[in-house]
Amino acid sequence: MAHRFPSDAWIKALCAELNASEAYANAAKNWEGDFYFIVEAGGPLEKDVWLYMDLWHGKCREAFEVTDPASKSPEFVMSASYADWKKVVLGELDPIKGLISRRLKLKGNMNKIMRAPQAAKELVACCTKVETEFPA
Repeated sequence: MAHRFPSDAWIKALCAELNASEAYANAAKNWEGDFYFIVEAGGPLEKDVWLYMDLWHGKCREAFEVTDPASKSPEFVMSASYADWKKVVLGELDPIKGLISRRLKLKGNMNKIMRAPQAAKELVACCTKVETEFPA
């Protein structure tokens, strides 16, 4: 079943993929940190969509679409246009390269992110496994 991106169902499907991935578990075994992923309004999106993900030692402990951004205070906030997030989800834009080129914007400790490139790579690999429907 395809999940609409970005949505609560999609981020939960990604969480399940991460939890089933041995490659992600190994790559992120020392990672501790949670995120807001903000998909900025534009294209088919009329408003920003906020997705939350709690990543802890190679597992996703929690994931959902955020209705109240004040409900959590994640360690990282990563934002980008819908078009750039679509490229990340499809595996066409590496998130580390996206950060360096400023196509993805980050609030949080960039050095911590840069020390975990394999975890980021495996997270994107899991994104590509989620059957995704993109609004036109």
